Amino acid sequence: MRVRIASTKATQKITKAMQMVAASKLRRAQTAAEAARPYADKMSAVISNIASAAAGSPGAPALMAGTGRDQVHLLLVCTGERGLSGAFNSSIVRLARERALALMNQGKEVKFFCVGRKGYEQLRRQFDKQIVEHLDLRSVRQLGFVNAEDIAKKVLARFDNGEFDVCTLFYSRFKSVIAQIPTAQQIIPLVVEEGAGASTTSYEYEPEEDEILTRLLPRNLAIQIFRALLENNASFYGAQMSAMDNATRNAGEMIRKQTLVYNRTRQAQITKELIEIISGAEAV
Repeated sequence: MRVRIASTKATQKITKAMQMVAASKLRRAQTAAEAARPYADKMSAVISNIASAAAGSPGAPALMAGTGRDQVHLLLVCTGERGLSGAFNSSIVRLARERALALMNQGKEVKFFCVGRKGYEQLRRQFDKQIVEHLDLRSVRQLGFVNAEDIAKKVLARFDNGEFDVCTLFYSRFKSVIAQIPTAQQIIPLVVEEGAGASTTSYEYEPEEDEILTRLLPRNLAIQIFRALLENNASFYGAQMSAMDNATRNAGEMIRKQTLVYNRTRQAQITKELIEIISGAEAV
């Protein structure tokens, strides 16, 4: 029992340390995620405004107009590189798996592009042959736009080669330390919401709308992926902080119960020895 109690206390120290590390990293990750939101939202609004002006144009870029088909779907699944974060990775994978199964039931072809080790490890158990690419970011100390740009270039290269028709991005949107929302966002072809970016002002574009969109859409793709990576990073540390806090509390409760059993066992042993001594003395 002493060994068990000592082992549980050592585990409790580890989980407490991990909780403190996650809390310190969460502040920086949350600040980065919140700072990226206005730019990404404004970029979407600008593109929506231009796209509404270019609606119906025969020269609309493929990233907005699509291929004209809806048969092959690429699921870009972004998860963490490490575990010990509760249901953070599993919730993203579950959402992607449900979407994949729904599409396959409709007769669609599904492909996976996995960003992050944990999502890849879970998805390959069921969709090993459908995973076309896996990107590991374990060696990246601090996420930068260059990482998102690299992913965007790989996705665009596959789109240009005609390997898929629709691309959907899966990530976890950070809401608070105890709430992370698994999110699916279609990024190819770009979904333009009706009324998004609408304005009463009439604009004239120079150069033409189609040319502007041709330049902006690839950059917007990288920006949306970058935003997803930052949101994921903040969500991971929030989930890990909560998970390690729960683990620390559970370890404390386990130590209390183990100590109670230890004391009871020790008291019973002492009582037994006293009874034997008294019985022996009376016999003499």
